[in-house]
Amino acid sequence: MKTLLALALCTAAPAMAAPVDLVTLYKDLHTHPELSLQEVRSAGIMATEARAAGFTVTEKVGGTGVVAVMKNGPGPTVLVRADMDGLPVKEATGLAYASAALGKAPDGGMTPVMHACGHDIHMTVWIGTARALAAAKDKWSGTIVMIGQPAEEVSRGAADMIADGLFTRFPKPDFALALHDDSRIPAGTVSVPQDRALSTATMMDMTVRGVGGHGASPATTKDPVLLASRIVTGLQSLVSRENDPFHPAVVTVGAIHGGTKHNIIPDEVRLQLTIRSYDMAQQQRILDGIARVARGEAIAAGIPENLMPQISNSAATPPTLNTPELAARVQARFVQTLGADRVITLDPSMASEDFNLFGTVAKIPSVIYWLGGARRDKWDAAQSGGPAIPSLHNSGWAPDPAPTIATGVTTMTDAVMMLLPRQ
Repeated sequence: MKTLLALALCTAAPAMAAPVDLVTLYKDLHTHPELSLQEVRSAGIMATEARAAGFTVTEKVGGTGVVAVMKNGPGPTVLVRADMDGLPVKEATGLAYASAALGKAPDGGMTPVMHACGHDIHMTVWIGTARALAAAKDKWSGTIVMIGQPAEEVSRGAADMIADGLFTRFPKPDFALALHDDSRIPAGTVSVPQDRALSTATMMDMTVRGVGGHGASPATTKDPVLLASRIVTGLQSLVSRENDPFHPAVVTVGAIHGGTKHNIIPDEVRLQLTIRSYDMAQQQRILDGIARVARGEAIAAGIPENLMPQISNSAATPPTLNTPELAARVQARFVQTLGADRVITLDPSMASEDFNLFGTVAKIPSVIYWLGGARRDKWDAAQSGGPAIPSLHNSGWAPDPAPTIATGVTTMTDAVMMLLPRQ
């Protein structure tokens, strides 16, 4: 572990200036997050670092995507993915290197931006892995395709890179690997899902319509605020009473917007939902149930047919399922490298990803694994009833940089070298 990390930290291409150490690089990325489809600075850093390590680099693949290729003799091709985008979250960690960045939201307004999902860790580990693999070329044989993916948070970047020729313009991989930081386990540990890793997800926009009017005369209106509230409450029964409890599902209303003033009943209220499960047929049943509940509540409220709720859904991101055989090999390797006490078993996550597209489109084995990021002292305290560790997407989430990065570089480098044995 120390040898690989030293290589990652200290190795540069001939005639290049000494590379920035990884923790310093991480803090810079953390301070300067960029929203989905706007990852220009982040992509530039990744491209520069990969070139310095000796990779052949192509930029602007599928938007702001980066593809770095290193060929090193005969053997398989391994794809290593890191995502780059931040989230529209105002950071509240209190760190000296906290983000104060602003980004342009889809509606054209400006919003605070934070790496609340840890993609800054992913990029840093990607760079460290590139350095380490370049420095250890005498120990592996084959081809490495390292990609910096944009727009993971909007489930778009993987598809955009594939549509832009990822598997035709560059060597087609035989394996795909990725990692994701995790607040459920402490820094220095990892977890490798043996099958189910991440759920399918559908993003839904619902417009609840009514007849507006004066707040003092509700009888002259059809109140969409009240109707939206009834719909939100009614949706809870879809999981609690209609879903098989042995098949997990989540229906979350993440945003509700309506009205402009205390005494005005508006004409409409807008809801934004996320729906998640591990089965596409189950997912469709839940989507159909949401439409049924919304329509039923509208009928009960006396809404006329021409004002029934309007619903639009994103295309569902398929569930991310690790290839069991490859996952078993990766886990066994990590046990050998880190020790069994640092390889932890976790339940599947109801978060979602688009990493699965690389494996399914290329029809190759793929694995994403969890990289512990919680500070050990805070994690220990949380296990004893102390303050809970903030989850990903929380404004207070802050990975412990040095041990998280070190473990990520060591494990990802080790996994790649396992798949590319010296010929």
